[in-house]
Order: sequence, then C-alpha cells, then structure tokens
Amino acid sequence: MRAVITIMITARQIRAARTLLGWTQQELADNAVVSLNAVARLEAGKVDSRISTVSAVQRALEQGGVLFLSANQELGEGVRLRRPGS
Repeated sequence: MRAVITIMITARQIRAARTLLGWTQQELADNAVVSLNAVARLEAGKVDSRISTVSAVQRALEQGGVLFLSANQELGEGVRLRRPGS
C-alpha cells in the first residue's frame, strides 16, 4: 500500500498555481469538479469546511502540472510547474 503525503495548501498557493497554469477560476472549478463559488471562497481565504473540496482543487492543480512546496524555516510556501515529462 502506497502512503500519500498531502500538504495543506493555502489560498495564495491556489491563486498562484491557477495563474501559473493560465486557468480561470471557472476552469479550475471544472477540472476539480467543484463549484465556482467554492473556488472563489478558497482563493479568498474563506474557510471551507469540506476537506474534500480542498483536496479536489489540489488534485486538479497537480494533474495540471503544479508542484506545491511546503514552507520551511528559510522560505515560505510556494508553487512551481513540474518539468515536462516528469
């Protein structure tokens, strides 16, 4: 059984990741199969009680080619695009 490690993504990371991919909020909502309102609320930093919504958004962005970076002592959280083919 493979362990899945998930980091908690922030509103800023969601906005940045979507921008890196060139997606609108509607495109992210469509890819994550969530409502446009849910995406807007997440990006605004308003708490969504459904972890499944955040997970769906994160999964869609990762499938689009985004890599989420967790914060460490020197750097804050971030996002970057995966290399093509990796």
